[in-house]
Amino acid sequence: MDFNKINDQITVSSQITPEEVSILKEKGFKTVICNRPDMEVEGDFGSEAMEKAAKEAGLGFVYLPVTPGQFPEELIAETARVLSEEDGPFYAYCRSGTRSTTVWALAQAGRMDADEIISQAAGAGYDMQGLKPYLAG
Repeated sequence: MDFNKINDQITVSSQITPEEVSILKEKGFKTVICNRPDMEVEGDFGSEAMEKAAKEAGLGFVYLPVTPGQFPEELIAETARVLSEEDGPFYAYCRSGTRSTTVWALAQAGRMDADEIISQAAGAGYDMQGLKPYLAG
């Protein structure tokens, strides 16, 4: 289980298991964000199983699937809403953590300086330099 901390609000990682969700509660996370579409995983790791594990652990759960290479405005807007209105800190996951980081970065456009977004993502191990034109807000 990876803990690629972007900032105090959000940490990202690759796929987690339902059994690992209780660790998130112990680490102080409040909400789990699943950015991995159900079509990419077996049932044991699907959003329903993960939501059940999160609820049993006393965590919030949000399913915001990101199809590889596709970041529609609605997804970005909903991510921004979740990050501003739901209880954090947040733990977001996908296959590798890159999609979770990308959608977070795009949701911060206009809210944070582009260089700061890129720097925070880099600190967690993700190169978002290619997004700079989209982050200028």
